[in-house]
Amino acid sequence: MAQEPSSHVGTYKRFKPHLLMVLSQVAYAFLYFITEASFNHGMNPHVYITYRHIVSGIIMLPFAYFLERKDRPKLTFALFLELFVISFLGIGLTLNMYFASLRYTSPTFLASMINTIASLTFVIAVSLKLEVLDLRNPRGLAKVLGTVVSLAGVMTMTLYKGPIMRNLWSPLIHIQGKTSIHENWLKGSILTVASCITWSLWYIMQAVTLKRYPAQLSMITWMSFLGAAQSAVFAVCIEHKRAAWTVGFNIDLWCILYS
Repeated sequence: MAQEPSSHVGTYKRFKPHLLMVLSQVAYAFLYFITEASFNHGMNPHVYITYRHIVSGIIMLPFAYFLERKDRPKLTFALFLELFVISFLGIGLTLNMYFASLRYTSPTFLASMINTIASLTFVIAVSLKLEVLDLRNPRGLAKVLGTVVSLAGVMTMTLYKGPIMRNLWSPLIHIQGKTSIHENWLKGSILTVASCITWSLWYIMQAVTLKRYPAQLSMITWMSFLGAAQSAVFAVCIEHKRAAWTVGFNIDLWCILYS
């Protein structure tokens, strides 16, 4: 009987990464719906990306400074340029395309498409010879099967348009704002697929950079601030209205803080 708690702790440690992965996906599902509600309320996607990464950088800065003070390597100019490119690829480019596509598709579609990132990352890594594929190993076969099933599901979601399903009961939460009309699914699908590809490249580049700059919290902080600056420049070029940068105590603020 005395060994039962230790066995539970061992089981928890063994499946902790899987549990965290499931919880993160649940959190992402809520994020899509909150983000769409914010966009329907009038929030500009590029302004949203800028604000959310400013908040992210401010929150991560003290953790990165104190926890990695002794382990953080010296930031050279070459490493800074590499972080700048990674930030542009993963935040300035990927997230701006990804959340802009939400205006033309739906949260359900985005939640389905994000599942292809793991498959695309695997395919690109194998193509670049960064991943070894052994079809004689059960794990290798599982990776190939998972990739095929994932991509087949996304193709079905993209190409098949079934009948409209009506709600069986009224929603529990009503958010006022403009009605979202998805007028261009083709444009939204192209933006989403392109963002998933660049997202996969972003993961691969992070793995390479972490070998030279093994300070994860500091790297995230740098990417947050650099990505916010890049997105701000992009947003200023597109959105000239000062009112678009004003965030009130409403769904827009909660969306930024949650994300």
